[in-house]
Amino acid sequence: MTSRALVALLAGFSLTAVACGGSSTIPNTLEGAAADVYSGDCSEDTGEEITIYSGRSEDLVQPVLDAFECQSGISVVTNFGDPTDLALQLVEEGDRTPADVFLSKSPGAVGFLRNEGLLSSLSDDVTSLVADANVGGDSSWVGITGRQRVLVYNVDLVDEADLPSSVLDLTDEKYRGQVAIPATNGSFQDWFTVFRAQQGDDAASAWLEAMVANDAIVTESNRPTVDAVGRGEYEFGLVNHYYNYQEQEALGDDHRAENHSFEASDIGSLVIVTAAGITSNSDNVEESEQLITFMLDEASQSYFTNDSLEYPLAAGVDPAAVLPALADDGSDFDVTFDDLGNGLTRTVEIIENSGILSN
Repeated sequence: MTSRALVALLAGFSLTAVACGGSSTIPNTLEGAAADVYSGDCSEDTGEEITIYSGRSEDLVQPVLDAFECQSGISVVTNFGDPTDLALQLVEEGDRTPADVFLSKSPGAVGFLRNEGLLSSLSDDVTSLVADANVGGDSSWVGITGRQRVLVYNVDLVDEADLPSSVLDLTDEKYRGQVAIPATNGSFQDWFTVFRAQQGDDAASAWLEAMVANDAIVTESNRPTVDAVGRGEYEFGLVNHYYNYQEQEALGDDHRAENHSFEASDIGSLVIVTAAGITSNSDNVEESEQLITFMLDEASQSYFTNDSLEYPLAAGVDPAAVLPALADDGSDFDVTFDDLGNGLTRTVEIIENSGILSN
């Protein structure tokens, strides 16, 4: 697949140049969130350096990278950006890429890179830290955190007795004109691609077309959807779980929305992972595995879940207190996230042809 095809595949995001930061220096001490991740003495500079292409935000990831530098003595050069743009950059760079580690908020990007042969296999020492369901084909990536799909609803407008048990029920007449869908958002498209893989194009397309016929409302992204539901502009929204918890944390009782989880076996309760892998051209595999292992240790995982309110995926780490427990490993589905990279093109076509973007 060409880089031009990937642009279309991942919903037409614009390619923007993303500049690498300067070489990091090993800190003498840590402050703030980084000190919560690692509280020991900083190591001497080893002279080793790795580069991470991070499709997760700097605000979230940098404290973990600072803590890793302090703990290991390995410098980390950073390149933050949209995971789609970074995947395209890595493809364009080929064997000239400086990237050692690729971190993505979407499994579609790592699935694409794996299918392109641009990720190497991780050792058993790394992959054994998470459940098998959170490991890519050929051990090419591991999940770092999980984001569950939920139905957010306005507590003043919706009676709990009227909440559906399945996302498929939202096509019912009683939900007409009440459900907001961020249909161009990457997490919805990842979810819909898995929906297609699980139940087939005909069933997935029929559901979306029925939602259009039921006057579903298209929205831009998850957070504005959650905000609008909290204000009572819409009664329901299909989003990732953590946005509503973040709004509740910020606004308290003034935010008038709650999450509703569908039944554990329902496709509407899918858990989508964020993921990390090592590039096939990396000359720093051992150091890169040290970083990914650090992201999966208890302190880093606790930081991720308490800061972003996502689910930790490393074995034995509890989610933030506000989060309800996931059933088993968080998924009752035989999901192959590697397929997302090749499946998103068709997903975008179905979404565009459904008419949802005109609602």
